Amino acid sequence: MVIRKLFKFEGAHIVRRCSSEKCRENIHGHSYVVEVFITSDKLDNGFMLMDFCRLERVKRFIESFDHTYSLWRGEEEDFKAFIYKYNERVAELPVSPSAEGYALLFFYAIDQILQGMEPVNGEGHVQLQAVRVHETATGYAEASREDLAWVHFTLEDIKFSFKDDVIG
Repeated sequence: MVIRKLFKFEGAHIVRRCSSEKCRENIHGHSYVVEVFITSDKLDNGFMLMDFCRLERVKRFIESFDHTYSLWRGEEEDFKAFIYKYNERVAELPVSPSAEGYALLFFYAIDQILQGMEPVNGEGHVQLQAVRVHETATGYAEASREDLAWVHFTLEDIKFSFKDDVIG
């Protein structure tokens, strides 16, 4: 069985090195939709895979990107300085902030959050199945467990310019 929880955030970025000149040369934003898919090997005492209220840390992590500029750490230093000078909310990321980059980053971070959760109501082996990031109404990227082979970063590589106690 699979459950799905949907989250939303508004964010801005540049996706360097992509094919589209508009995307690689201009700051622009999207209304992102993030779907989190979770599986388990049994139902808990309330006949649920897990209560959605247990996803509060996941919600706070994704909301950390709301009205935030997502800055790829590979940007040139003068551009980074500009972004930090004129934005109070910056998330510096170890991946390019494409839909695919977000999907991989979110899968990794949410997986870490879920692995750190102790059962409280007889939950089974709760596991993240996939994270789907909709960048537009017509396009999304989806990351799953097999994509973790592409992760060459840790939670410490995700840096927020504001207080963040979600991934701590």
